[in-house]
Amino acid sequence: MSVSASFSPVPRAARLFLASGGLLGLLSVAGGALAAHLPDAMFAAPSGRTLAREAVEMGMWHAPALLAVGILLCVRGRRVPLLLAGAAFALGVVLFCGAVGWTGVTGQHLGPVAPSGGSLLMLAWLLMAVDGLRR
Repeated sequence: MSVSASFSPVPRAARLFLASGGLLGLLSVAGGALAAHLPDAMFAAPSGRTLAREAVEMGMWHAPALLAVGILLCVRGRRVPLLLAGAAFALGVVLFCGAVGWTGVTGQHLGPVAPSGGSLLMLAWLLMAVDGLRR
């Protein structure tokens, strides 16, 4: 079997974001199962389960975003806005979802961690828009 001359390997950054998106999807499904089935005593307050579900939902929404960044890097090549968007998605989801989930389970607020993560997620979406407007 021969490989066509137009075949090119998947860029390292694209593989990283594709793998991150897949892993985030896996962790979100697992977190959703835990949020649905853990006993109420495992959550810090009556609203703790709701907070945990919110964290899972945000993670699940951003898993396809990371996959999109990986795919776009394969299609468009290495572009700074895409690389920055992927990094902001990855870090933002860890900070935001981690802090919200932590609060749901322990009742302890982590100060500016969740808002910082949310700001990174908004920045990532803005960077995706910027890249979409570029030629």
